[in-house]
Amino acid sequence: MTQGPLTTEAGAPVADNQNSETAGVGGPVLVQDQLLLEKLAHFNRERIPERVVHARGAGAYGTFTVTADVTPYTRAAFLSEVGKQTEVFLRFSTVAGNLGAADAVRDPRGFSLKFYTEEGNYDLVGNNTPVFFIKDAIKFPDFIHTQKRDPYTGSQEADNVWDFWSLSPESTHQVTWLFGDRGIPASYRHMDGFGSHTFQWNNEAGEVFWVKYHFKTDQGIKNLTAEEAELLAGKDPDSHQRDLRQAIERGEFPSWTVGVQIMPAADAATYRFNPFDLTKVWPHADYPVVEIGRLELNRNPQNVFAEVEQSIFSPAHFVPGIGPSPDKMLQGRLFAYGDAHRYRVGINADHLPVNRPHATEARTNSRDGHLYDGRHGGAKNYEPNSFGGPQQTGRPLWGPVSVSGVTGDHAVSVHAEDDDFVQAGNLYRLMTEDEKERLVGNLAGAMAGVSRDDIVERAIGNFRKADEDFGKRLEVAVQALRG
Repeated sequence: MTQGPLTTEAGAPVADNQNSETAGVGGPVLVQDQLLLEKLAHFNRERIPERVVHARGAGAYGTFTVTADVTPYTRAAFLSEVGKQTEVFLRFSTVAGNLGAADAVRDPRGFSLKFYTEEGNYDLVGNNTPVFFIKDAIKFPDFIHTQKRDPYTGSQEADNVWDFWSLSPESTHQVTWLFGDRGIPASYRHMDGFGSHTFQWNNEAGEVFWVKYHFKTDQGIKNLTAEEAELLAGKDPDSHQRDLRQAIERGEFPSWTVGVQIMPAADAATYRFNPFDLTKVWPHADYPVVEIGRLELNRNPQNVFAEVEQSIFSPAHFVPGIGPSPDKMLQGRLFAYGDAHRYRVGINADHLPVNRPHATEARTNSRDGHLYDGRHGGAKNYEPNSFGGPQQTGRPLWGPVSVSGVTGDHAVSVHAEDDDFVQAGNLYRLMTEDEKERLVGNLAGAMAGVSRDDIVERAIGNFRKADEDFGKRLEVAVQALRG
């Protein structure tokens, strides 16, 4: 802020910011005191609706640097040459908690990355887990309702959480992740990130590839036990936000090694799992992670509200050479995220500095609306026109996907080894004995608060299908807690 006298919003100097105008000493306050009315009215409107999910978050700016040649797979300009750097903004978050919730809780972490590329903004909106609880966006509102406050009690209810999970066996894999050692990261710096969904890359020749993004923390994985997290959440609810900010202030810039799994498009139809199922991973033995770059965060926001709270991310923000896949969760998010931000921040949210492109200009025919900044001047707002307005390129951003059949509410086709439990079982069997004990203890503690035996039995049954030992040990642990 520039130096000088305090002013009103209209720029007039303020004579007295300590006392309201009154009718004489001790008299009633006068409506002519426009400074008082302006301050109170602004204060009443300072908050915007918080995000329905991922409300609690922190963010930082940085750079992405290409470290390998990926031009055989994508024509995205920001990935076009080794050594090329692109500015980024990364927002971390929890999922279920509200804006005032604690950071150190058992919850997935959002990992939302905005690349300010020369071809426009590319948003990669992922999590710190490679999978999710559900595979179809039509179930998302129901799922989130179980994680939020119950309409009757006003609290999160174990009955709701476990009733939904036990009736949705596809959640077994993610629940096993969530209640394992990585369910409560020690900080945002000490966790991995994933694009989670399958995305399309296409190259200059028009060849199509399916990819999954991986961000491997260079700081090493560090996690909290349930007991450590409970103490930290009560002592310092802002623990993760504070840790990120202070690390950058010290010059300890957090970084991640970025890799992708690449699947030729032709492999998808016959792959043993549905490659577009968000509840499943691609085993690295089938498609190894190939390093492509390095992500570093090196600059803190100057205003959390303006740059973190008002930041918007949408999986629909693609650039040439990158596009969506038939992943049904991703398809729903392509609409839902942009729609949420148009409601939450406003129709011109993309005009805010944190959201607008850096290296290029958004040239659209959209005009007006709340807080429109007049950036287009008097330019024509229609296309085609003969006044030199922007024109279409005629080249799609991503490659076409072949479709067939009739419209309807279809379940996805089943691949040879599609199963809701096999990967959860594989994850369990990869764990050490100590990790298994902590996983079972965390799950049993969460289930102990469920009021109905049939919900508990159904939930344990899902884990038993993943691994017989897993289910048996969990049953014993829950019985011991429930008496």
